[in-house]
Amino acid sequence: MFKTVLFPVDQSQEARNAAEVAIDVVKQYGSRLILLSVVEETSSDSSNEEDPMKSPTAVAKLLENVEEIFSKQGIQVQVIEKQGKPAFTICDVADEVNANLIVMGCRGLGLTEEGANDSVTNRVINLSPCPVLIVP
Repeated sequence: MFKTVLFPVDQSQEARNAAEVAIDVVKQYGSRLILLSVVEETSSDSSNEEDPMKSPTAVAKLLENVEEIFSKQGIQVQVIEKQGKPAFTICDVADEVNANLIVMGCRGLGLTEEGANDSVTNRVINLSPCPVLIVP
């Protein structure tokens, strides 16, 4: 049913919680797992040191740590690093790899409707070419 599972990762607690669900899904369905890290494009006047997800070193370390979590569970992963706007990039990669499911954590920007409309999670839900499993 879920032949290919895409798991976008960041450094949030929600992503760590979603990793457990991704492990369960992959094991249950014998799925291929693809880890995706999206580094947001930065403007020339901002520093990569301010945001750890914009530092190539931090992203590489994050992917290494997540890959190790899955490896300990006997799950082989394919790792993809992309640069761009997270929601659009996640959906583009899901389409490129023919993902049958995206598993991701839910991180809201606030309780207002305006904040919810701007969240990566909400955009992925609306743009995804496949089902999206959101883990709180």
